[in-house]
Amino acid sequence: MTRPWTIVALCVVMILSARLLGHHNFADLYLEADTIDIDGEVVEFQYRNPHAWIHVAAQDAFGAQKVYAGEWASVSRLERDGITREFIKVGDRLRIWASPNRNASDNRVRIKRIERRSDRWRWGPSQSRS
Repeated sequence: MTRPWTIVALCVVMILSARLLGHHNFADLYLEADTIDIDGEVVEFQYRNPHAWIHVAAQDAFGAQKVYAGEWASVSRLERDGITREFIKVGDRLRIWASPNRNASDNRVRIKRIERRSDRWRWGPSQSRS
């Protein structure tokens, strides 16, 4: 009789552990103390959990064109800030301040602050609610 309950308990522990391991500490992946400035055009916006992603085509520090994948906030956080799935559009010109990836060959960054050129909308520490 105790065997089925043991199996169920082990399954529950495994499921909960997988969810906890799926979420990461930003400092493990990104250089949080550093900031890079990315000025480019949105080529894709993924509005999903656990984090939304903005893909921006821009020039790197050496002048080469590349696509940066910016890891943003959760959908619930963005919704609290008034940001919907239609808010960022392909073709929008953005300036992004981000933590670079610890792996220099990885184009993923963690977004700290954003400014949209067309309407001067801002998100981040000095965010305006326009």
